[in-house]
Amino acid sequence: MSKGRVCLAYSGGLDTSTILKWLINDGYTVVCFLANVGQEEDWKAVEEKALKLGAESMVIRDLQAQFVNEIVFRATQCNAIYEDRYLLGTSLARPIIAREQVRVAQEYKCDILSHGCTGKGNDQVRFELAWKALAPKVKIIAPWRIDAFINKFQGRADLLEYARVNDIPVSSTPKAPWSMDENLVHCSYEAGILEDPNQEPPKHLWKMTVDPIDAPDKPYHFTLQFAKGIPIKLTTEDGKEVTEPVELFKLLNKIGHDNGVGRIDIVENRFIGLKSRGCYDTPGLTILRLAHIDLEGLVMDSKVRELRDQFVTISWSRQLYNGISPEREFVENSIIFSQQNVNGTVRMMAYKGNAYTIGRSSETSNLYSEEDASMDSLSTFAPGDTTGFIAIQAIRLTKYGESKIAQGTPLAES
Repeated sequence: MSKGRVCLAYSGGLDTSTILKWLINDGYTVVCFLANVGQEEDWKAVEEKALKLGAESMVIRDLQAQFVNEIVFRATQCNAIYEDRYLLGTSLARPIIAREQVRVAQEYKCDILSHGCTGKGNDQVRFELAWKALAPKVKIIAPWRIDAFINKFQGRADLLEYARVNDIPVSSTPKAPWSMDENLVHCSYEAGILEDPNQEPPKHLWKMTVDPIDAPDKPYHFTLQFAKGIPIKLTTEDGKEVTEPVELFKLLNKIGHDNGVGRIDIVENRFIGLKSRGCYDTPGLTILRLAHIDLEGLVMDSKVRELRDQFVTISWSRQLYNGISPEREFVENSIIFSQQNVNGTVRMMAYKGNAYTIGRSSETSNLYSEEDASMDSLSTFAPGDTTGFIAIQAIRLTKYGESKIAQGTPLAES
């Protein structure tokens, strides 16, 4: 008799294949689930392997459209970024994956969810918090936090021996000395030789971008059109025009890839308190974020933008990174409201590791006046009015200066 029905997040790699067999050997019935969020994968081989190892079913769902429309474009609208560098590539995919895994578990009558996340990483938190929000009564098996599992598998050698005994196919390709996680937005690289933060990433590490040194010596020009902060059309210098969201984003990825745009190498602070060194290449979203920020300069009210930047961008980015749901739902309404008038076109070029805005325009939302801004025109602005503006602004500062002098501490010396 089965101990229960488990829906396992399964990638087909050594770790999750070991977990799959371990669960089956321990008496569970297992349904495997894999989300297609844009990673390169031999989907048929993954399915065949899971079924060969004893999974009752192998469920693969294409979530690319949901990923782009619901998460990636929302990240674009709020200029999401974590600790001033990381564009959240791994974090962005997790809510979509977690939600679909719950749906699959419900469809296949599974009362337990399981994953192969390590006990030191962020993903265990992201998945389990999302699962609890979506299915509050669900049971969770996290093998890498179970003493019996950890004691049995203390290193890769133990995993390989278990694979040999249990006839688990293992790739003959040598394992890279780092771990990778890929989706439509980025590829991440961490652990192994990268755990030394002073170790330069090898040239062949990067998957989604060419080395900027090897990128073309000629700039590549293209145009992005936005409606309510969301890209709706991409036009390139060689005549391509794309409007479908996933294809648009993939073409941005190719532009970024070919021109070496979007590489970062950082030490970040994980939710659980550890510092972690990670390398990421995020070509398309790096370009998209820059274009969106620059369009907002033309069409967005300065005080609305200030509030959004101070609170919404920081909050939403942290919430995605940590995997928390209720707060994010609340903040997203502010994001959507702030983007009502972010409509227009941005002309760009990519060159040798960077993307540049070279022009922007908006027929419906432009707040910029060339006449007002011109140093050669006084017809719409009276310079003398600034005298009163400065006098009002100076009231508080004058009192502050007088107070400092009265205390015997001249402002210039404080």
